[in-house]
Amino acid sequence: MTDHKMNTNRASIPHTVWPAQALPHLEQEAADALGITLYELMQRAGLAAFTLARETYPASRHWLILCGAGNNGGDGYVVARLAQAAGIQVSLIALESEKPLPEEAESARDAWLNAAGTIHAPDVAWPEGIDVIIDGLLGTGLRSAPREAIAALIDHANNHPAPVVALDIPSGLLAQTGATPGAVINAALTITFIALKPGLLTGKARDVVGRLHHNALGLEGWLASQEAPYNRFDGAQLADWLKPRCPTSNKGDHGKLLIVGGDHGTAGAIRMTGEAALRAGAGLVRILTRSDNIVPILAARPELMVQELTPEALDDNLEWADVVVIGPGLGQQKWGKQALHKVENFRKPMLWDADALNLLAINPDKRHNRLLTPHPGEAARLLNTNVAEIESDRLLSAQRLVKQYGGTVVLKGAGTVIASHEGSLGIADAGNAGMASGGMGDVLSGIIGALLAQQLPLYEAASAGCVAHGVAADKLAARHGTRGMLATDLFSTLMRVVNPDVIDPEHD
Repeated sequence: MTDHKMNTNRASIPHTVWPAQALPHLEQEAADALGITLYELMQRAGLAAFTLARETYPASRHWLILCGAGNNGGDGYVVARLAQAAGIQVSLIALESEKPLPEEAESARDAWLNAAGTIHAPDVAWPEGIDVIIDGLLGTGLRSAPREAIAALIDHANNHPAPVVALDIPSGLLAQTGATPGAVINAALTITFIALKPGLLTGKARDVVGRLHHNALGLEGWLASQEAPYNRFDGAQLADWLKPRCPTSNKGDHGKLLIVGGDHGTAGAIRMTGEAALRAGAGLVRILTRSDNIVPILAARPELMVQELTPEALDDNLEWADVVVIGPGLGQQKWGKQALHKVENFRKPMLWDADALNLLAINPDKRHNRLLTPHPGEAARLLNTNVAEIESDRLLSAQRLVKQYGGTVVLKGAGTVIASHEGSLGIADAGNAGMASGGMGDVLSGIIGALLAQQLPLYEAASAGCVAHGVAADKLAARHGTRGMLATDLFSTLMRVVNPDVIDPEHD
């Protein structure tokens, strides 16, 4: 993942992701298996956070530590004690609760007090000279908006010039969904413990997590023996999907891809899909479109084969094709509807995007050889709901789409979610805000279509395609920034990205 400053994640971030609700059991099971107490794990978490904060801000001399009434607050007490012992001035604010602290957090609080530490009430005036804020207010158990007293502290921290280091997760960010139902810490960096949580990778995560760090607290070996239900996908895995080509291969070995769409005025959409497919390695790409689009598309990219979309041409090309992509610029009129009606019975892999999805929402059906690539608005139409509902739980929304429509679903957005009818679920951890521009979805459809043509299964093609798309955009953003990025700009970096076996002298 890249944050708003275009910093990439550290190599230590794992590719396994665990549901938030599984974390308490996971932590307890790991501790029992290794003969470690939960308090020892809290000590390790506090030490990891202290070490990271001190290494990141070595000149800092006064830390403000915000502690909540749970184990996240317990981590904060450990950080406070370690910082004070290192000669850093510490001001600690804690929120009291009617419920007693968890046993481990209570022990950490007592250790802080026994070290002559002081605990201030939430309404205390913040001292001058604070240069680092440690956020230990709320952890992964949060399910709704923070209460008023906590929200006030969150707002104060966000308005303070000192950088915020979040413990495990920024307070106010929901660990399962990445939603922010109320006030939320805007962290400069977050250190998450034991396992990655999906809410750190999708939803609103990129707005508030900052630079993401991970520490397994010494549980790496045990975690490696467990099967995580979700995966994080990034550029490091492209070499696993995209193997070097056989030296004697020919264009027929890399798939025959048919792309259908481009109603009047939308030649650009279908042309971008076609060129993206070529750049992603499809052997042969043929476009069926309106007759007035043929000349401009061929002039722009002569390597494409372009024909007028007629019933006869579509029948012939469905026999020819290994894979079909339909939807970019298709429209929702009779012309597009008739084409989709023929394509829907295609028995080989196919990808539906854009207007194909809008037409599917009107006449739903379920097919397991189909890959859907909705953005949140299209997903809302497919599920007969609204965008806010889709974005409130992106993982669940993707799973609901698969349950209703079958096959594999790519729910696009910051932290794209990929789900399959076999139960696989992953998050593509690549891409940036420069991709919020017209045509990016058309390019993604071409990339995934090309990977399907090269015989990757639906879920793998979707995962690899989303990562390649995002990494190509990240390479551009690293050079030029995010504002003003065009979908066609990705062609300059995409070819490099889909050849991960090639050494890049600039970055490798």
